[in-house]
Amino acid sequence: MGPAPEPGDPRIDDLAAIDEILQVMYWLRGERLAQAVRAADLSRWVSLSAQEVGPLLARMAAAGLVQAVEGEAGETPRYELTALGAREGSRRFADEFADLTRPGHGECADPDCECQRTGDPADCSHRHV
Repeated sequence: MGPAPEPGDPRIDDLAAIDEILQVMYWLRGERLAQAVRAADLSRWVSLSAQEVGPLLARMAAAGLVQAVEGEAGETPRYELTALGAREGSRRFADEFADLTRPGHGECADPDCECQRTGDPADCSHRHV
């Protein structure tokens, strides 16, 4: 194994771009906006051109994160997440948006807490530390 990549190394940039593509594909699928996408579709959502996204999708396919979807002859390939890609996209999406999706101040995330049953924050056993 070679030396660890330094900041600015294209390998790091590619990993960041792949993370971003996985998140976008996961989000598009989850919102039922698109199951399978082309590089040009993704370039609308990520900070890369279709010419940059295409080779990354090919690398992602080789890694088992996405798979090509049958299309018309001569048509630009479309890709969809594999089961592995969906898991990785979900994890990366959750990590990226954790600050926005975690319970707010005073909200209880314990499903077994009394306040979840009654709906009354005063019944929260975690509030009174």
